[in-house]
Amino acid sequence: MPPTNDPELTGPEPDSAPSSGPHDQLVERPVEHDRALSRRRVLSGAAAALAGAGVTLTGEFGYAEATADSKLPVYGGYAATVHADRSTPPRSSRVDVVWSVDTTRRLIALTFDDGPAPNWTPRVLSILAQTDTPATFFMVGRRAREYGRLVAHRLAGHEVGNHTWAHRDLAKMTYEQACTAIGRAHNELTRLCGREPTLLRPPYGHLSGSTLLAANDLGYQVVLWNRQMLESRFTQNPDGLVDYIVESCDPGTILLAHDTGPVDRLVAIRGLAAMIAGLRRRGFEFVTVSELMAAAAPATAPAH
Repeated sequence: MPPTNDPELTGPEPDSAPSSGPHDQLVERPVEHDRALSRRRVLSGAAAALAGAGVTLTGEFGYAEATADSKLPVYGGYAATVHADRSTPPRSSRVDVVWSVDTTRRLIALTFDDGPAPNWTPRVLSILAQTDTPATFFMVGRRAREYGRLVAHRLAGHEVGNHTWAHRDLAKMTYEQACTAIGRAHNELTRLCGREPTLLRPPYGHLSGSTLLAANDLGYQVVLWNRQMLESRFTQNPDGLVDYIVESCDPGTILLAHDTGPVDRLVAIRGLAAMIAGLRRRGFEFVTVSELMAAAAPATAPAH
């Protein structure tokens, strides 16, 4: 997702302590120290070889090399996928990251990021209503608080996902900061829609270990995209953008659009009805992201 030029979305996020949740429950687990004799021999031999080459090992094999030229902490910080205390387990065993969906049905999910906005979002909703098209809106919490009343009564039939509180880059946040950015938006969107969002789209499509850990602990699935409006390439050729979208989408596509931002994005909104009509002529049915994921083909076991 290209960076936005909107100062409302790029300004500093107000300080706020993360709300308590399952990640606050510490569960002590024993640390396994025993290793097989063969593994100890391999590691001892490798350590001796590295020591002879002037490399110092600290703790487990490879720790010094992994951190010598990096400012990233091994535990904590924005890269780590485990809690800093190393004893608190993730809430669940997995978190899904979805670009598209494997399905045999000709389904497509249309998504809009960065709103709601006072002019663009109502315009998009009008087009969707006229064409009887459901969509998924990944909303920014701070914008939802300011403009949500303009669109709340028109969201029936659509899905609302979490796009963080202020559209700051989650990949540069610690776990605690990510929980705050996601959690504040979660509360605002729940008030707006009367139901809790379960889908998270990280700003710019950027992910880090802390993002995945926070998404897991807060009960979210991460939704990216596999096709997007390339508005800036078609500012002088609006019909070309329509043709590109209609011809390039496949079954299971998650299509990225925006309902606010730089003016060139209006190229996509002006051509939205034509895109919808063209995709329907190709036999596509529009669904929300959650409906698309529910239609995924059963996973097949890997061949042995």
